Amino acid sequence: MNRGVTQTLSDVDLVLFVIEAGRYDAKDQAVVRLLPKDRPVILVVNKTDQFKDRNELLPFLAKVSADYDYAAIVPVSATKGRQTDQLLAEARKHLPNDGLMFPEDDLTDKSERFLAAEYIREKVFRLLGDELPYSTTVEVEKFEVEGELRRIFAAIVVDREGHKAIVIGKGGESLKRIASEARQDMERLFGSKVYLEIWVKVKSGWNDDERLLKSLGYE
Repeated sequence: MNRGVTQTLSDVDLVLFVIEAGRYDAKDQAVVRLLPKDRPVILVVNKTDQFKDRNELLPFLAKVSADYDYAAIVPVSATKGRQTDQLLAEARKHLPNDGLMFPEDDLTDKSERFLAAEYIREKVFRLLGDELPYSTTVEVEKFEVEGELRRIFAAIVVDREGHKAIVIGKGGESLKRIASEARQDMERLFGSKVYLEIWVKVKSGWNDDERLLKSLGYE
C-alpha cells in the first residue's frame, strides 16, 4: 500500500496532509516519511475549535513543523468553517493554471462501484473514527444494476476481531446506521433506488496483500 501511496503522490501538483490538532504520533510520522520531496505539501491542522486559546496551539505547531518542510501550515476547523478560505488561497498558490482535464460536468473519473465503497468507508470513519484504525477498508463483492435499482453487496474489512465488534455495535445498531446513511447518499448520487447489504469480515494484514489491494482499487 505504501508503494501505491508514493506512486500516487508523484503524480499530483499539491498534497494536503490533514492531522488533528493536539494529536500527532508515530502513525502520523510514518505518513510524513511518505510525503514527496519534490511536491509542495500543505499541513492542515483540523479541529482547532477544541482549543479556546489559540496560543495553546503554538507548541504543537512547532513540534509538527519540525518533521517536514511544509509549503504552509494552516490551522482550520472544518465543522466551524474557520480559515477554510485561507486554506483554499494557499492551495491556489501551488496549483497550475492549465485547461480542464475533464469536462466541467464530470464529478469524478471513478466507477460507481468505487464510489459505493468510498461512501460506506466514509460513514464508518464518520461514525466510528475515534475507535477504528484507518486500515479499515470496504470491499464491494457484487454491484448489479437492474433498471432503476442498484443492488450492492459489500464487506467492511477490518484487521482484528475486536474491530469487527466495534463496527457491528450493540445489537447491530452501528452497522445498521452505517448502511442506512451510506444508502441514502448513494441514492442521491446515482439518482436511483439502492438495495445495500453490508457485513463485516476480518482479514489480518490485508493492507500488505498486493492481490487484495489491487482488487480494492489500490495500485
